[in-house]
Parts: sequence; C-alpha cells; structure tokens
Amino acid sequence: MPASTNEAVRVAVLADSDTRWKWGALTARRIAAAEPTGFVLRGRATPTARQLAETGVSATPPREVTGAEFLREVRDGGYDVVVLALVGGTVRAVLQGIAELALERRPVIVTGYVGVVYEKLADGLLLRHGADVVLANSRHDAERFRAVYEGVGADASSVVEAALPFLGGAPYAPEAGRDTLVFAAQPSVPVTRADRTYLLRRLVEHARLHPRREVLLKLRSKPGEHTTHLEELPYQKLVRDLDTPPNFRLVYGHMGEVLDRTDLLVTVSSTAALEALHRRIPTAILTDMGVREVLGNHHFIGSGLLTSFDRLDKDVRPEPDEEWLARQGVAAESPATPSGVGEGSYEKAFDAARERVAELLAGPALPPIAPYYTAETAPGYLPGILARHRLDVTAPEPRDSGLRRIVREAARGAYRHGVQRVAPVIRRLGEL
Repeated sequence: MPASTNEAVRVAVLADSDTRWKWGALTARRIAAAEPTGFVLRGRATPTARQLAETGVSATPPREVTGAEFLREVRDGGYDVVVLALVGGTVRAVLQGIAELALERRPVIVTGYVGVVYEKLADGLLLRHGADVVLANSRHDAERFRAVYEGVGADASSVVEAALPFLGGAPYAPEAGRDTLVFAAQPSVPVTRADRTYLLRRLVEHARLHPRREVLLKLRSKPGEHTTHLEELPYQKLVRDLDTPPNFRLVYGHMGEVLDRTDLLVTVSSTAALEALHRRIPTAILTDMGVREVLGNHHFIGSGLLTSFDRLDKDVRPEPDEEWLARQGVAAESPATPSGVGEGSYEKAFDAARERVAELLAGPALPPIAPYYTAETAPGYLPGILARHRLDVTAPEPRDSGLRRIVREAARGAYRHGVQRVAPVIRRLGEL
C-alpha cells in the first residue's frame, strides 16, 4: 500500500470478457487515476486478441490467467486496488480466495456491473457483497442495490453511486446528406431463432423502405468469438438466407466510433442505448416482441423511448424523458430538470468513488472480507460456486508449454463450435 496518497497506486484488473475488460480498465483510471495491470480470466468465453484490441482501452493487452494464478499475483504483486470485472459467482470465488491469502494488508476490492442491470439483481448483488466498493452506474441503481442489501440485513455501505466509465464522445451533430440507422445487436437478446430472424428481416425491410438511409447492423463479435453472453445464433449466419439491399451492411468495431456517424440508434436493450443517449443521439428501444424482463427492455419503462419497427418505418421517432435520463446517469452535461436532477458534469459522477477508494487506502489495514454468502447463510449454494472455480494457490503452477496452449485453443474452438453450430441443430431436431 502507498505510504501516502502522493505515491502511485498499483491497480490490478481481472476481467472475464472483452466488455468487462473495457469496463474494468476504464473504471480503474476513473477511480484511482492509475494505469492498471490487466488480467483476463481463462475460460470458455476468453476474448480473442482482436476483441481486446477493439475495446481501444489499452495498448498493452491483459495477460490470460487462471483464477489461482491471479491470486498468486495479488499475493506477490503488492497491488493497492483490485478491480473485479467479473460475473457474480466469480467475484464471490475470488473474494474467498483473497480472504484465504490472509495478507497483512490486503488491497481495496472494487466491483460493479458493465451495463444495464435487468436480471438476477438480488443474486448478482449478493454474490458481489464483501467487496469494499460496489459501484452503481446511476442513482437509480444505487437505490436498488442498497435496498437489496438492507433487505437481507447486509451492510450496504459498500454501494457507491458512479456512472458507466465509457460514456463520452462528441454530442450528436446531424450532417447534411447523412442518414444512418444503427441497430445494436446483442448476443443473447433475443435468444430464439424466430425472434432474431424477425429483427433481421425488419431491419432489411426498413432499409428497402428507405433506400437513401444507411442501415447498419452493429455486431459484437465475429463467428467463433464469444462476448459477455454466449451467442448461439449469430446474425452473420441468419443473414445468409436473406436478400439484402445495398444500403444494409454488417459492421464491427468500437461502438463509440460507430456512434460518431449514427443518426438513430435502435436496440432491444443494449447498453449502447445509454452511450447514445449520453451523446444526445436519437435512440429507440424496440417493443416488437413485448416489454419483458427476459428481454431487458423493461428497464426502459418511463424513458419515453419504447417504440416499434412499424413506427420507425413511418419515421416516427421517440423523445427521451429528461427525468428518466438523469436518474440513469446519462446526459450528465444537460441542464437541470425542474426537480434539480441532471446538474453537474459526467466527470463529477466518479468523485464519490475516488474519495471512497482514497479514504480506504489512507486508513489502517482493511478488516477481513465479510461477504453475505457464507457457509452459514448459504450452505446449499456457496460450496458449489466455490468448487467450480478451484482457486487453490497451493497447487503447483502448471507449465504453459506450446503444446498446452495449442490444446487449450483447440478445446476452446471446439466448445464455441458446439455452442454456435451443434447445439442449435440438436435443439431444432429435438424440437426443444
């Protein structure tokens, strides 16, 4: 730990996907003003080098490690802050592992969410309990997070209101002669072939109705790659069955760069909607398949953004509700609403988190990690979570030979092939 706040703070970020690496690295810079040392967790959805580079957050790629290897890094690396950009169960397992290291002075542990929290709110939060700082991306989320912790009798003081760290970019400015609609695709929303084919067909039909409008389908990953969520039915495969007009294209790349040329962002419930709204880019949330928790678009109730393809085809665009935007922590540069929300700048959104981390670093040694889920509170749940991660730092370190790397990549490729090609066929044949 730094002897004073004037010394450089050492930060480690552990992520399990490309989007969480982006969130973790940018969060580290926001709250600790430090360039983090990056690690990506080896697993079924380990991002490729292309995916990591496309995040654009660091010229130095994170190092791929197992959970046990990361714990050795924490034990031996002298880190002051550890940012866990992971799913809830993995956060809980790493918390257990750090606790069992019994360090004389352990690092400040920070965690949070990479985007819209629309499912598994209680479970995900309780698995993250025990971290010193649990970041909420808006005032709305902070209220919900505290309500969950207080509702089960857990300490809620770790919840700190902040914002998504990757909001930014130039405010929306229409250009003469430019008319671009971007659909932000999601790997697992919707999940069925019928629903994904429906969305694709409506996008193609919209492009035909508006031949002078550029219609872009923004994809998160290329075939064979995985993101935060597994994608069994990539749009790249589904589009092969359609005759697409010349003004319809599939695009990849950094979302911020795509938004630079976007005049309307359309999605079911992607976090890209919040990025667009922050820049005042016109945004639409689709209701074509209903407003349902499983789709995540229920999060946008009250936003004024819910609409359908039928309305978009007629060029009827929704208008956002300013109060809703302010509660979600977007459009932070906008003037205050009548109730006073919305004041201040985006940069100030991280002040509380910076102050909390600095306070913890400047104080005495941190107390033992005290998560909500323990052998006493969840004896039928926690052991399974911990067992799946096998975080044994006492086991000998495996030799990462060239052959081992080849076998690992082959196994990973076989897994992805099974998810995206074999599983859908089995389900279709079995009418599952």
